[in-house]
Amino acid sequence: MTDAPHLDAYRFHEREFDDYDHLLDAFEWEVPDRFNMASYVCDRWADDEGRVALYAEAEDGTRREYTYREFHEVSNRLANCLADRGVERGDRVGVNCPQKPETVFAHVAAWKLGAVSVPLSTLFGTDALSYRLADSEAKACVVDAANVDTLRAVREDLPDLETVLTVDCEPEGDEDLLWDAVEEHGREHETVDTDAEDDAIVIYTSGTTGAPKGVLHAHRMLLGHLPLFLTTFCNVSIEADDVYWTPAEWAWVASLFDVLFPGLYYGKPVLAYDGGPFDPETAFELIERYGVTNYFAPPTALRMMMQVESPRERFDVDTVRVIPSGGESLGQSIVDWAEATFDGAAVHEGYGQTEANLVVGDCTALTEFREGKMGRRGPGHDVRIVDPETAELVEDPDTVGEIAVRYEGDPVCFVEYLNRPRKTEAKVRNGWLLTEDLGEMDADGYVTFRGRTDDVIISAGYRIGPEEIEESLAGHDAVADAAVVGVDDEERGEVPKAFVVLADGYEASDDLREDLRTFVRERLAQYEYPREVEFIDDLPTTTTGKVRRADLRE
Repeated sequence: MTDAPHLDAYRFHEREFDDYDHLLDAFEWEVPDRFNMASYVCDRWADDEGRVALYAEAEDGTRREYTYREFHEVSNRLANCLADRGVERGDRVGVNCPQKPETVFAHVAAWKLGAVSVPLSTLFGTDALSYRLADSEAKACVVDAANVDTLRAVREDLPDLETVLTVDCEPEGDEDLLWDAVEEHGREHETVDTDAEDDAIVIYTSGTTGAPKGVLHAHRMLLGHLPLFLTTFCNVSIEADDVYWTPAEWAWVASLFDVLFPGLYYGKPVLAYDGGPFDPETAFELIERYGVTNYFAPPTALRMMMQVESPRERFDVDTVRVIPSGGESLGQSIVDWAEATFDGAAVHEGYGQTEANLVVGDCTALTEFREGKMGRRGPGHDVRIVDPETAELVEDPDTVGEIAVRYEGDPVCFVEYLNRPRKTEAKVRNGWLLTEDLGEMDADGYVTFRGRTDDVIISAGYRIGPEEIEESLAGHDAVADAAVVGVDDEERGEVPKAFVVLADGYEASDDLREDLRTFVRERLAQYEYPREVEFIDDLPTTTTGKVRRADLRE
């Protein structure tokens, strides 16, 4: 179905290495001039008629299965459908769907046209969704029943959004049901020829200052993820019976490019489970039912699974070989539990961010696991510690500085922040992409995370910018001023806490507290609202009027 060239650099799991240093020395990037992700995750496997691409299950027990040939044909039809509605090379296509096959079809169909996909969480409220669709100037959007009402509420404010295709809900107005629209178009479509540097996807990330930033990546970014996928997520082994799954929503760089698209790149099946909030018992059931071998779960999910009684007696989960994790520290208790529960499965930690994902991680097949460390740099990536002020290298080991990634020549690094040249310029200095994470590196190259240089809150793996919550709270009549910080939480690692100064005429109460939480939840995202609200008389500020978040944390 495609003449996509064979890229030997990303088959190093088929070779033998003496140790991890041997692998690091041997690896070299291979990025062809012409590269389209759709050709590699879909088209090239379509001739293998029985090869399964996706297992899908819904909360009600409904199950579906798609082979790579079916995946190829459906994404071709959807590409033709979008093209018929005017979507062209470079146009943005929103994908506002949960973990289900239609999510994959939408991304790949966009890439087949040379268009740019924009993943969007189904947990987004009106403000969050409207902002991202407007900022990306999305021309089309595929939206699921889970969030269609939110999109409809803001549609009038999105003049660029000409096409809306709905999934699992009846269309209204000028909307079309995705599957009806797909059936009207032919199954033949030639994936456009794109440069590896051509725009492919915009993933929004929250920071601590200003609105969320659209992180623009080129098609090459998939190749940038493959080395650490092989080491940290597969422990340098891809087997015939592999099945990959993560319970994380398919709206973020980690779920999409740590699991979904690398799995499809290697022609393996990926499980899509659309079952609502994470349930630990269901997770065990799914692992058993589909024979999941590589299970990427954030520490929060693993902690919840630790509370399930006698899992080895109730579930057959010995298929799991590797449990990669990330987003927050694992902790030795999780590692010990997971190794015991999944019959010696390798438990790895991985590190990255939307701008440069999968750059550090464990690989216990070739190098030792060290408690409290995130692992070592992945093959091909130059990861160092630099001075946060000057972006100069910190030469001494075990010295805290900012974790940085060499920008030039690394395909995993982002192109730019959409429409924000100054933000891009600040992110890349002295040749280094600055992660805004503090860490240290020991003499053997193991990296330890020490904290953030900004105030971003990491809650159950979600990155939350406090300013976005503060601005939302400020829109409530009862709020005169507000500040948000992250506070420790046993289950989620960290949660947002809001300190609120009330406007005249309002009094603190539990009802008002709940009203403020609901107000934010409905406008931003269901994971983003302040779990705690404390009413105070005044916010602590510096002499220049900036909020002293450190004082609030204390």
